[in-house]
Amino acid sequence: MMDSSHIGKREKARRYAQERDRFKFLNFQVAVRGDNGDYLVTYDHGKWYCNSEYFQKHGYDSHTMAVEELLSDMLAKPEAEPQP
Repeated sequence: MMDSSHIGKREKARRYAQERDRFKFLNFQVAVRGDNGDYLVTYDHGKWYCNSEYFQKHGYDSHTMAVEELLSDMLAKPEAEPQP
């Protein structure tokens, strides 16, 4: 049985989840099942990494681009380089 504070927290969580601008992913890892195998995509403060051979050569691939598209409005912007 849920008490009133639990119900209130659940309602608040639902409201938060609908307000996507409240969330910015800073870092995470996700497994992506590609056509030729499984790949590990990492995101860390605006920088992408994938363990695919294509990413190693080009600095991007379809796996990172797919995750970026999936979460486009929820990703933190890359940190600006300090200016001298």
